[in-house]
Amino acid sequence: MQTILLVIHLILAIALIGAVLMQRSEGGALGMGGGGGGGGGGAGGGLFSARGTANALTRTTAILAACFMSTSLLLAVIASQTSESGSILDNPAAITPLETTPEAPSEPSVPLSN
Repeated sequence: MQTILLVIHLILAIALIGAVLMQRSEGGALGMGGGGGGGGGGAGGGLFSARGTANALTRTTAILAACFMSTSLLLAVIASQTSESGSILDNPAAITPLETTPEAPSEPSVPLSN
């Protein structure tokens, strides 16, 4: 169940990124986006006009974002139910100290000659 939900979550994330990138920029303060008419022609609100496409992309983005948030919450609930309570710090036997002293050489070291 968790794997299927995770795959759906990843597909939603990719679709959400695509929907956001397809939207037209409206950064008027930066001198980008805004202004002139697009290739759709006319000022009507038809399906394939600039306004109709923007509305469809806005709705699609909102739906994908809602689905993404719901799968995020479901994955969090599933993870909290299946995880063990406690910490690695609660069990000191599980923590192995690192060796800090180097091994003693078996023979004395001899300087290299050229």
